[in-house]
Amino acid sequence: LMPFTDPQQVIDNFNAIHERMKPQIEKLFDLKPKAAFEVRRTEAFREKSASAEYNPGSLDGTRPGIFYVPIPDVTKYNMYSDESLFLHEAIPGHHYQISLQQENTDLPSFRKTLWYSAYGEGWALYSESLGNELGLYTDPYQYFGMLSAEMHRAIRLVVDTGLHAKGWLREQAIQYSLDNEAESEASITSEIERYMANPGQALSYKIGQLKIKELRTLAEQELGETFDIRAFHNIVLETGCVPLQLLENKIKKWIADQKASS
Repeated sequence: LMPFTDPQQVIDNFNAIHERMKPQIEKLFDLKPKAAFEVRRTEAFREKSASAEYNPGSLDGTRPGIFYVPIPDVTKYNMYSDESLFLHEAIPGHHYQISLQQENTDLPSFRKTLWYSAYGEGWALYSESLGNELGLYTDPYQYFGMLSAEMHRAIRLVVDTGLHAKGWLREQAIQYSLDNEAESEASITSEIERYMANPGQALSYKIGQLKIKELRTLAEQELGETFDIRAFHNIVLETGCVPLQLLENKIKKWIADQKASS
């Protein structure tokens, strides 16, 4: 799915995704960052080796949060995962989570930039799962892109554990990934070597997402008709990056407080 002939069309498509989401975002979020946000093409000097990424804005608010998109050859740019990618890297993924943490005046300065991967990447992957609620994934190619990304993160659970706990060889991990996901051998090889160099980091995405989804389900069951998805998201986001156990404790206390006051 490679329809673009000009790099600006790629940027425009991401901005269009943002516009399509806007009518629905208010239904899920009332705690939103003040920081400005932009989609930009990755700079030429690093574009060929870069991945799509979110670059946080400055703490003083003078530099916006930037979603960088590498487009080294626009004729080979495949757009099938653009919606899930925007949700993860931009809104409501890393841009909301990181910007709200930076803007939180109740946090000491060292906590404004603190990072726990299971929380940060877990939130971003959870954000991908909000696509239907945000009016996205209506195109079958974009829905496939989301499912492909989900499969990729699930496979990470297997290969990272295989490499670091089960004695797997590099070649075994590469072959398992080739057999089970729609990625090129070059991309998979790069991913596997990343896992080898950073044990456990690849697990954080799916583990964090599963925990946040588990806590949302718990809150929905416990609170019933009084459950407010915006309030739930506020509680998850308001204190910034925390270990998952602390997040669970916080959500359970919030549930208890809601039940006591109803």
